[in-house]
Amino acid sequence: MKDAPHSSRRPKAPAPAPDTPGLAARRAAADAVDTVLEKGRPLEESLERLTRDLDERDRALTRMIAATALRRLGSLRALLRTLLERGVPDKARRVETLLVIGAAQILFMDVPDHAAVGTSVALAGENPGTAGFKGLVNAVLRRIAREGRAVLPDVPDQPTWMVEGWAGAYGGEAAEAISRALAAEAPLDVTAKEDAAGWAEKLGGRLLPTGSIRLVDAGNVTALPGFAEGAWWVQDAAAALPARLLHAGEGQRVADLCAAPGGKTAQLAVTGAEVVALDRSAPRLRRLRQNLTRLGLTADIVEADATNWRGGPFDGVLIDAPCSATGTIRRHPDVAWTKVPADIASLADLQSRILAHAARLVKPGGRLVYSTCSLEPEEGERQVEAFLARHTDFVREPVTPGECGIAPEWINAAGEVRTLPTHLPDADARFAGLDGFFAARLRRK
Repeated sequence: MKDAPHSSRRPKAPAPAPDTPGLAARRAAADAVDTVLEKGRPLEESLERLTRDLDERDRALTRMIAATALRRLGSLRALLRTLLERGVPDKARRVETLLVIGAAQILFMDVPDHAAVGTSVALAGENPGTAGFKGLVNAVLRRIAREGRAVLPDVPDQPTWMVEGWAGAYGGEAAEAISRALAAEAPLDVTAKEDAAGWAEKLGGRLLPTGSIRLVDAGNVTALPGFAEGAWWVQDAAAALPARLLHAGEGQRVADLCAAPGGKTAQLAVTGAEVVALDRSAPRLRRLRQNLTRLGLTADIVEADATNWRGGPFDGVLIDAPCSATGTIRRHPDVAWTKVPADIASLADLQSRILAHAARLVKPGGRLVYSTCSLEPEEGERQVEAFLARHTDFVREPVTPGECGIAPEWINAAGEVRTLPTHLPDADARFAGLDGFFAARLRRK
């Protein structure tokens, strides 16, 4: 006797229960933090991959949790060491991540404590390797919720080697202040093509002395007035200084080496100068093209290596060199945990080679501006000192106080720009601070 047609079919598995509200965002945030810490990948790259299927609200929550956890990781890890006598289990590193993102929400975000605790416990239960620690996660986070920031150790939020380096460069007190400043979320700065004062008013922002516009609580950047029309672009106020130091203009030919994603290229193009934008990364150049198209600006875009490209001569050359990016930790908190001391030396070598080749591209009397978004002297002041010792046909052209809105305290004794995260203080902390940047202007004799 034949079976009935349907008798051999297995019953359908029940559809999975929908996630608790906000659980998917926390799961993505935990995965992003793990990817940064275990694989050394950039946070933005991880977030782009992990949040594709989330709605806009959950994408924003994921980003905020992951960034806050990484920005405050030093003190959060120290807190966990005080609360866990035996430390985090070696075979369950995910437990530390769940504790870190839970504590970050409780201590530094406007999130209900029960939501931060409950979702971390639920995430622990999803993995066989962490399910046995649900009680631990629950107990630790509930204690943090009860005791609040009073239990938070007063330690740097960045790696010890990094903070000690800043102490050697700027002094102990300054290093502590830099560390605290980098633990704060950065405001949003934009550069307008024209009428910066008018756009500051339209955007509800503040016009800074340097000409940048500072916004807080901006929300979805692409939905702001003027974005679609290409009236402005996102660019930290410190990052906007190097291009201005060239004083490019109509009738000049200038090169922006290491140009992507294109903020400095746009600054140079707005002046009316003829701009060559060079970068070795094809994907990054695609983004540069997209940005210039939105802004209605043009440049001669070249895919090439800045250490050996043959071009010029130019009236001005701008080098925003590849660097450790330690000055941008407010915006890119993963930088503190994906860099190691050996990176500084290897990057300094690359910067030296780019500088040496760029010198050949500058015509006599022309300017060369070298900059990095790094707080490390090896990538800034010492790099320029070594360059000038080898290239006697170049001299510094010192930056003067007030030039381009630059404050006297942002200029070192050699006339170079050195911004720190503690600069541009404000009574409203949301408006305070700058990225750490270095820029030197040189002139060929």
